[in-house]
Amino acid sequence: MTKFDEIYQKMVRDIMTTGIHEFSERTGYDTKAIPGMHFTTDIEKDGFPILTLRKIPIKMFVAEQVWFISGARKPEIFLRDYTKIWDLFTNPGDVVTVAYGYRWRKHFGRDQLALLIDLLQKEPSSRQGVIVTWDPAQDGLSLAKKKNVPCPYTFTVNIIGGRLHLHNIIRSNDVILGTPADVAGFALLQCILAQKLGVKPGIYSHSISNAHIYSNHYPGAEEIMRRSHEHAPIRLELPDNAFEKAEKMDKEFADQVVENLTKQYNPMDAITGLKIAL
Repeated sequence: MTKFDEIYQKMVRDIMTTGIHEFSERTGYDTKAIPGMHFTTDIEKDGFPILTLRKIPIKMFVAEQVWFISGARKPEIFLRDYTKIWDLFTNPGDVVTVAYGYRWRKHFGRDQLALLIDLLQKEPSSRQGVIVTWDPAQDGLSLAKKKNVPCPYTFTVNIIGGRLHLHNIIRSNDVILGTPADVAGFALLQCILAQKLGVKPGIYSHSISNAHIYSNHYPGAEEIMRRSHEHAPIRLELPDNAFEKAEKMDKEFADQVVENLTKQYNPMDAITGLKIAL
């Protein structure tokens, strides 16, 4: 199996066998959960971390990350041509109020992504490359049910040893549906930032405060645990000027990334019936 397949299968097995039973008042589902799960994978060494133990939609996470980088928050702008996943979280004005990219680029009155790039161009050894998605004035600490609050709520970027490393911190991860998409999407962001800064992508780190599997996903988790799959490492090749093209929501660029990954991707069959627990 690929390195990420091995990591992911172990996560699922650990949660299913040693996870603590909890009831989610918000969703009405039982869960099995583990606090404080963490893994790392080296993109340069181990390959691009996309799950092959079941088929996941490449178009979804590629388009989502391009949409994030652009700073948009209306799915009708670019995103809906590829996926309708964020339609579940729009308000009556067709706005995703907590759209990650909008938070990174506009919400706090500063363009965090642009400042990150400028900082690491001028001072590559800086340890202050922190991007924040969580807004303490709006998010969390409330019993009010909201359609969405950020799950990956901050990430840190460091250049160490001539490679760009990204540490993604997630308050809550639905390990069956959320984790594979989050890992692939933020690893793509890591590769795009690395290209922009003229370095290679290095270690992707993923830390989850509450790693859980919903009871309606238990059959899918059991299937994941049974599977084994031989697959060569996937090597992402980005077109030139990837960051600038993503900012402009260049559809040709998105299609090129999808094509590059798809031609290398030979996953096992999709697991049907996996529905988001809202």
